[in-house]
Amino acid sequence: MKNFDAVKETDNIINFIKDYYQKNNLGGAILGISGGKDSGVVAALMVRALGSENVIGVTLPCHSKEEDAIDAKLISDYYDFKLINFDITKTFDTFKLELGNLGNFNEEELKNSDINIKPRLRMATLYYLAALYSAITKKTYLVAGTSNKCELFVGYFTKGGDSVHDIAPIADLTVEEVIKIGEVLKVPEKVLYKKPNDGLSNQTDEDKLGVSYKAIADFIEDENSVTKEDAEKIIKLHNNNLHKFNIPTYRKKM
Repeated sequence: MKNFDAVKETDNIINFIKDYYQKNNLGGAILGISGGKDSGVVAALMVRALGSENVIGVTLPCHSKEEDAIDAKLISDYYDFKLINFDITKTFDTFKLELGNLGNFNEEELKNSDINIKPRLRMATLYYLAALYSAITKKTYLVAGTSNKCELFVGYFTKGGDSVHDIAPIADLTVEEVIKIGEVLKVPEKVLYKKPNDGLSNQTDEDKLGVSYKAIADFIEDENSVTKEDAEKIIKLHNNNLHKFNIPTYRKKM
């Protein structure tokens, strides 16, 4: 994080959002509020750029922890934007019930599918609400993404889920840089310094990845700055998830 000016970058991101909305005649933003630092920082940035009246946060519980909803409310209260609770637990349960018609599967077989269907249901909900509020207000609402650079580099996101959005305010910021931006924006400490987890698997992000976000950020800056073991893990994660970034498309031969 050499020469990172958090105050300057905060202003740059806010201006980036303002300029994009003005140039494209856009109105508001909808984003999922997980109760973690990434969504907290993005919410703060969108409020600063668009005004709290044009930002809508959505909590999307699905067999989720109550603490996440409490922390999401903390963010919406602090920045004074509308917060909607849209519980998708029954939707998920109905999906699982229908799956039973295909056969009997054990927990290990279902684990990855169960984890990834949740962000896909959440993203479908966010786009539904974005379209709804665009119709209600007569101004276009975008879905704001909340992924950071470290997550993206190692492919720690769900295709068709949290990878889908219309604007990405923090996608070029490492976790440490996101925190620095959050400090400038005065994101409540309980949220900003909370240990990141996906809210899906009952594990922290770093437990699942097997490597720290700091190591990932250091590797991005200088591949030789981390241990050989961490470098191998990061390279493997990055390479194994390259399929998430590009869709192989057949092109007609002319």
